Amino acid sequence: MVRLARRASFLFACLALAGSQAGCAGSGTYVWFTQLPAEVTAQNNEYLITTGDVLNVRVLGHEDMNVREKVRPDGRIAIPILGELDARGKRPSALRAELEARLKDYIVLPSVLLNVDEPQPMTIIVMGEVTRPGAYPLDANASLAHALALGGGLTDFASRDSIFVVRQFPSPMRIRFTYIAVSRNIGHAAAFPLHTGDLIVAE
Repeated sequence: MVRLARRASFLFACLALAGSQAGCAGSGTYVWFTQLPAEVTAQNNEYLITTGDVLNVRVLGHEDMNVREKVRPDGRIAIPILGELDARGKRPSALRAELEARLKDYIVLPSVLLNVDEPQPMTIIVMGEVTRPGAYPLDANASLAHALALGGGLTDFASRDSIFVVRQFPSPMRIRFTYIAVSRNIGHAAAFPLHTGDLIVAE
C-alpha cells in the first residue's frame, strides 16, 4: 500500500508539472548529467533570483533610479522608466546585463549594480521512491546527495538508474542520474548543486 501511495503521489505531481516543466521521469525527454551543455554546467553554481528576494538596483550617476525591490509572487519587479520586468529564475548578472541593455534607450553608457540583499531560503521537493518524501529548506546551492539524504535515501523499490532533477528555471529540463554516480560522486554527481524550485524524483 505504501508503494502504491508513493506511485500515486508521483503520478499526480507529474500531471501537475507537465504543462510547465520538462516532463516527468516516466516519459518525455531528459539529459544525463554528464551530457549537460557547457553553458548549463558553467551557470549551475550561480544563484538564481526567486520570489521574495529583495533586490538592490543602482544606476550609477542616476540616483533617482535606484530602487530596492522585492520580487513579487508573479516573479516581477518594477524599475523606474523601464516599468515591470521578469526577475525570477534569472542570474543576477544576467538581469543586470538586461537592465543595462534596456536603459541604453534612455541613458548613454548605463552602468548598473545589482545585489540580492535578502535572498530567500531555498526549498527543494524530494518525492517518489524515497523514505521521507517532502519539501525541505536548504542552503543555496545545496547538493543532490544532501537532498536525497534528507529524504531518507532510496527505498528497496527504487530504480538505481532513474534519479531525476526536474528543473524549471532558467529553462525547463530533466537531468538524469544513477545511484552509483551519486553515492560514489562519479562526475561530481553527489555535489551537483540544486536550485530553488528543483524537484527530485526517484523512480
